[in-house]
Amino acid sequence: MIQYKTADTQPELLAILDLQKANLGTNLTASEALDQGFVTVYHTLEELDRLNTIERHIIAKDEEKVAAYVLAMTAQSKFEMPVLVPMFEMFAQVSYQEKLITDYSYLVVGQVCVDKNYRGQGIFDEVYKAYKKHYQGKYDFAITEVATKNLRSMKAHNRIGFKEIHRFIAPDDVEWSMVLWDWQN
Repeated sequence: MIQYKTADTQPELLAILDLQKANLGTNLTASEALDQGFVTVYHTLEELDRLNTIERHIIAKDEEKVAAYVLAMTAQSKFEMPVLVPMFEMFAQVSYQEKLITDYSYLVVGQVCVDKNYRGQGIFDEVYKAYKKHYQGKYDFAITEVATKNLRSMKAHNRIGFKEIHRFIAPDDVEWSMVLWDWQN
Protein backbone atom coordinates (compact mmCIF):
# COMPACT_ATOMS: atom_id res chain seq x y z
CA MET A 1 0.00 0.00 0.00
CA ILE A 2 1.30 3.45 -0.93
CA GLN A 3 1.79 5.93 1.90
CA TYR A 4 1.83 9.67 1.18
CA LYS A 5 3.91 11.67 3.64
CA THR A 6 6.56 14.30 4.14
CA ALA A 7 10.19 13.44 3.48
CA ASP A 8 11.65 13.22 6.96
CA THR A 9 14.86 11.19 6.78
CA GLN A 10 18.15 11.26 4.93
CA PRO A 11 17.43 7.85 3.30
CA GLU A 12 14.20 9.34 1.90
CA LEU A 13 16.11 12.33 0.49
CA LEU A 14 18.70 9.99 -1.03
CA ALA A 15 15.88 7.96 -2.61
CA ILE A 16 14.48 11.19 -4.12
CA LEU A 17 17.91 11.89 -5.61
CA ASP A 18 18.15 8.38 -7.06
CA LEU A 19 14.72 8.74 -8.68
CA GLN A 20 15.63 12.21 -9.92
CA LYS A 21 18.89 11.02 -11.49
CA ALA A 22 17.15 8.11 -13.25
CA ASN A 23 14.69 10.56 -14.84
CA LEU A 24 16.92 13.46 -15.83
CA GLY A 25 16.32 14.35 -19.45
CA THR A 26 20.08 14.15 -20.02
CA ASN A 27 20.07 10.52 -18.82
CA LEU A 28 17.21 9.38 -21.08
CA THR A 29 17.00 8.68 -24.77
CA ALA A 30 15.02 11.20 -26.80
CA SER A 31 12.18 8.71 -27.26
CA GLU A 32 12.09 7.87 -23.52
CA ALA A 33 11.93 11.57 -22.63
CA LEU A 34 9.17 12.17 -25.17
CA ASP A 35 7.12 9.14 -24.12
CA GLN A 36 7.70 9.09 -20.35
CA GLY A 37 8.54 12.70 -19.50
CA PHE A 38 11.66 13.88 -17.72
CA VAL A 39 13.02 16.16 -15.01
CA THR A 40 15.39 19.00 -15.79
CA VAL A 41 17.24 19.96 -12.60
CA TYR A 42 19.46 17.76 -10.46
CA HIS A 43 19.94 18.60 -6.79
CA THR A 44 22.72 17.71 -4.43
CA LEU A 45 21.84 16.13 -1.10
CA GLU A 46 22.78 19.38 0.63
CA GLU A 47 20.49 21.45 -1.61
CA LEU A 48 17.61 19.04 -1.23
CA ASP A 49 18.06 18.96 2.53
CA ARG A 50 18.18 22.79 2.81
CA LEU A 51 14.96 23.04 0.80
CA ASN A 52 13.38 20.35 2.97
CA THR A 53 14.17 22.31 6.15
CA ILE A 54 12.14 25.27 4.83
CA GLU A 55 9.15 23.17 3.69
CA ARG A 56 9.02 19.38 3.57
CA HIS A 57 8.89 17.59 0.25
CA ILE A 58 5.98 15.18 -0.20
CA ILE A 59 6.70 11.58 -1.15
CA ALA A 60 4.80 8.43 -2.04
CA LYS A 61 6.34 5.38 -0.38
CA ASP A 62 5.72 1.74 -1.13
CA GLU A 63 7.13 0.16 2.03
CA GLU A 64 10.71 1.52 1.99
CA LYS A 65 10.79 2.53 -1.70
CA VAL A 66 10.11 6.13 -2.70
CA ALA A 67 7.75 5.75 -5.66
CA ALA A 68 7.20 9.47 -6.29
CA TYR A 69 7.97 12.91 -4.95
CA VAL A 70 6.90 16.54 -5.20
CA LEU A 71 9.54 19.03 -4.11
CA ALA A 72 8.52 22.12 -2.14
CA MET A 73 10.12 25.52 -2.56
CA THR A 74 9.12 28.93 -1.23
CA ALA A 75 10.14 32.53 -1.87
CA GLN A 76 12.65 31.90 0.96
CA SER A 77 14.15 29.11 -1.21
CA LYS A 78 14.95 31.50 -4.08
CA PHE A 79 18.72 31.41 -3.70
CA GLU A 80 19.03 27.74 -2.75
CA MET A 81 19.00 26.66 -6.42
CA PRO A 82 20.80 29.28 -8.55
CA VAL A 83 19.48 27.74 -11.78
CA LEU A 84 15.93 28.58 -10.61
CA VAL A 85 16.56 32.24 -9.64
CA PRO A 86 15.27 33.48 -13.05
CA MET A 87 11.94 31.72 -12.40
CA PHE A 88 11.58 33.47 -9.04
CA GLU A 89 12.50 36.79 -10.64
CA MET A 90 9.85 36.27 -13.30
CA PHE A 91 7.22 35.97 -10.56
CA ALA A 92 7.69 39.72 -9.98
CA GLN A 93 6.61 40.35 -13.59
CA VAL A 94 3.78 37.84 -14.10
CA SER A 95 0.24 38.52 -12.91
CA TYR A 96 -2.53 36.25 -11.78
CA GLN A 97 -6.00 37.68 -11.17
CA GLU A 98 -4.63 41.22 -11.52
CA LYS A 99 -1.91 40.79 -8.87
CA LEU A 100 1.74 39.91 -9.28
CA ILE A 101 2.68 36.38 -8.25
CA THR A 102 5.00 37.89 -5.63
CA ASP A 103 1.99 39.54 -3.95
CA TYR A 104 0.62 36.10 -3.02
CA SER A 105 1.69 33.44 -0.57
CA TYR A 106 2.80 30.76 -3.02
CA LEU A 107 4.50 27.38 -3.01
CA VAL A 108 6.74 26.42 -5.90
CA VAL A 109 6.72 22.86 -7.13
CA GLY A 110 10.46 22.40 -7.38
CA GLN A 111 9.91 19.18 -9.33
CA VAL A 112 7.63 16.16 -9.48
CA CYS A 113 8.54 12.63 -10.53
CA VAL A 114 7.00 9.16 -10.44
CA ASP A 115 9.15 6.03 -10.68
CA LYS A 116 8.60 4.34 -14.06
CA ASN A 117 7.42 1.14 -12.34
CA TYR A 118 4.60 3.08 -10.64
CA ARG A 119 3.31 5.14 -13.56
CA GLY A 120 -0.25 4.77 -14.76
CA GLN A 121 -1.52 3.89 -11.26
CA GLY A 122 -2.79 7.33 -10.22
CA ILE A 123 0.21 8.05 -7.99
CA PHE A 124 0.96 11.38 -9.69
CA ASP A 125 -2.54 12.62 -8.82
CA GLU A 126 -2.40 11.22 -5.29
CA VAL A 127 1.01 12.64 -4.41
CA TYR A 128 -0.18 16.05 -5.62
CA LYS A 129 -3.39 15.62 -3.62
CA ALA A 130 -1.24 15.01 -0.51
CA TYR A 131 0.86 18.08 -1.39
CA LYS A 132 -2.26 20.23 -1.60
CA LYS A 133 -3.72 18.81 1.60
CA HIS A 134 -0.49 19.47 3.48
CA TYR A 135 0.02 23.04 2.22
CA GLN A 136 -3.26 24.61 1.09
CA GLY A 137 -3.96 26.20 4.49
CA LYS A 138 -0.64 28.04 4.30
CA TYR A 139 -0.36 28.98 0.60
CA ASP A 140 -2.78 30.42 -1.98
CA PHE A 141 -1.53 28.20 -4.77
CA ALA A 142 1.20 25.99 -6.16
CA ILE A 143 3.13 27.25 -9.16
CA THR A 144 5.78 25.74 -11.40
CA GLU A 145 7.25 25.74 -14.88
CA VAL A 146 7.03 22.83 -17.29
CA ALA A 147 9.01 22.53 -20.51
CA THR A 148 6.34 22.50 -23.23
CA LYS A 149 8.17 19.65 -24.99
CA ASN A 150 7.52 17.53 -21.87
CA LEU A 151 4.07 16.54 -23.12
CA ARG A 152 3.43 13.90 -20.46
CA SER A 153 4.05 16.43 -17.69
CA MET A 154 2.02 19.14 -19.42
CA LYS A 155 -0.99 16.81 -19.71
CA ALA A 156 -0.67 15.51 -16.16
CA HIS A 157 -0.44 18.98 -14.62
CA ASN A 158 -3.44 20.14 -16.63
CA ARG A 159 -5.44 17.06 -15.58
CA ILE A 160 -5.10 17.77 -11.87
CA GLY A 161 -5.95 21.45 -12.13
CA PHE A 162 -2.86 23.49 -13.07
CA LYS A 163 -3.64 26.28 -15.56
CA GLU A 164 -1.14 28.06 -17.75
CA ILE A 165 -0.67 31.70 -16.80
CA HIS A 166 2.45 32.53 -18.82
CA ARG A 167 4.59 31.06 -21.59
CA PHE A 168 8.10 32.09 -22.54
CA ILE A 169 11.26 31.00 -24.30
CA ALA A 170 14.37 30.78 -22.12
CA PRO A 171 17.80 31.96 -23.29
CA ASP A 172 18.65 28.35 -24.24
CA ASP A 173 15.64 28.35 -26.65
CA VAL A 174 13.56 25.98 -24.49
CA GLU A 175 9.89 26.96 -24.32
CA TRP A 176 8.36 26.89 -20.82
CA SER A 177 4.82 27.04 -19.55
CA MET A 178 4.29 28.65 -16.14
CA VAL A 179 1.35 26.82 -14.57
CA LEU A 180 -0.59 27.55 -11.39
CA TRP A 181 -2.90 25.39 -9.27
CA ASP A 182 -5.22 27.73 -7.38
CA TRP A 183 -6.09 26.29 -3.97
CA GLN A 184 -8.50 29.05 -2.99
CA ASN A 185 -11.04 28.72 -5.82
